Amino acid sequence: MPVEIGMSTTGADDVVARARRLETLGYDYISVGEHVSFNLPTASPLVALGAAAAVTSSIKLMTSILLVPIYPAALLAKMTATLDHISEGRFELGVGIGGENPVEIEACGVPVSQRGRRADDTLEILRRLWTEDAVDHNGRYATLRGITISPKPAQHPHPPIWVSGRKDAALRRAARFGDGWLPYMYSPEMIQDSLARLKLLCAEFGRDPSSIRSGALVFISCHRDPALAREHALQRLSGQYKQDFSPILDRYVAHGNPERVRARIREYVDAGVDVLFVGPACPEEFTAEHEHLLADELLPAFR
Repeated sequence: MPVEIGMSTTGADDVVARARRLETLGYDYISVGEHVSFNLPTASPLVALGAAAAVTSSIKLMTSILLVPIYPAALLAKMTATLDHISEGRFELGVGIGGENPVEIEACGVPVSQRGRRADDTLEILRRLWTEDAVDHNGRYATLRGITISPKPAQHPHPPIWVSGRKDAALRRAARFGDGWLPYMYSPEMIQDSLARLKLLCAEFGRDPSSIRSGALVFISCHRDPALAREHALQRLSGQYKQDFSPILDRYVAHGNPERVRARIREYVDAGVDVLFVGPACPEEFTAEHEHLLADELLPAFR
């Protein structure tokens, strides 16, 4: 079965050139993550993807992952509908609730303890504003009185929503609201287990499990010298997360020469993944070469 493959970026630098390059190389997605404040420069994903939309025509555009609790629901509906409209239906919304850096959530006026409930409320409103007119909603975090957004998204019924996370609450959110489940820092075994639990949760919400796509955000460091690939991954991820990544590197990071990386990704595909988002675990100066290497060595193997 073919697998779609996307490349994730912080979008802080050269997003226009990078979007063009990824489309030319044959990637299915460019995705941009979000942090208000973090250990490395990051862009606003909706702004960055707007720039990418203007210079591409076929590659899909995705937030991975947008911090949905920090946005007023109606404003997020408007922004995402506009992005889908101007990209002619290429936008997909990846959402999470954050938590690895609580101060950035608080800085946006949102108590950290409320982020899960706010996300659920926002996702319910998004789907209605994308597809309905004159929406009324009287919730704990938002009140809407006859609100209509226009233009609506180009996609029908609406852009796909991918729910990300690592805990059971995120999996439950995917079963309730998601068109896709996108865990990160999951092993293939964890992916397989989560998909089995997702089926049970879908039954609880009266949904068909086959309507929810299975994805994974996997850190990858590929180099023809496997020792250098490992060094690149440790350097990048230990700096990015301000912790020693060596104890968990082999479990969560696909690293090594192209043959080894392909074998590891095959394990994810065999576990049920049909959309793979690459988190590049390499130094910034090696990014372009890394994208070319994976386009040559990874993409053809799963098409």
